[in-house]
Amino acid sequence: MTVLSARGWATGAGAVVVLVASGVWAMRPAEVDDGLWGRVRPVLEDGLEARGADEGEPASQARWFCRAEALGLEERGDAVRADVDTLCVEYGVREDALVECAGAQVPQVVRLERDASAAGGYRIVSREEPPEGAAAAPWVRARFGVVAASAVQDPMSSDALAAEARAHFDLPADADVGDC
Repeated sequence: MTVLSARGWATGAGAVVVLVASGVWAMRPAEVDDGLWGRVRPVLEDGLEARGADEGEPASQARWFCRAEALGLEERGDAVRADVDTLCVEYGVREDALVECAGAQVPQVVRLERDASAAGGYRIVSREEPPEGAAAAPWVRARFGVVAASAVQDPMSSDALAAEARAHFDLPADADVGDC
């Protein structure tokens, strides 16, 4: 029977530490260029709101309010890939009260291109969302990596969207939010 020396154990433990540190480094979230994110975020959020506009509740004057959080951002020439977690909530007004009619938090891969004629200087070229059900988690891990995939499990707060909706509908800042 072979017995490892203290030196052998130290070498093995050191190798394990290096492997674990390398794995953690490789799984870290992508760096996000704040300047680029500041330019593409409004385009993304406007695109999300426009997409939901056809689904509104006319009786409640409903409107979609959306926000996006960057998980990763990559620019290559005039093309941008944005890995984002999005939250969209449909708010309306009924009897002078704010009501929440629908909402969803969805991770997405959005591709944009520079377009000088488009609002914000970019236009959305494509958008990918995970399939529903059991296939969603593997889809998210494959596109965003393990760390970002765990981040999209955390619920996004709708407080800022509700405040924006109250202001849009000219309601008091402390108005309660009811069900549609």
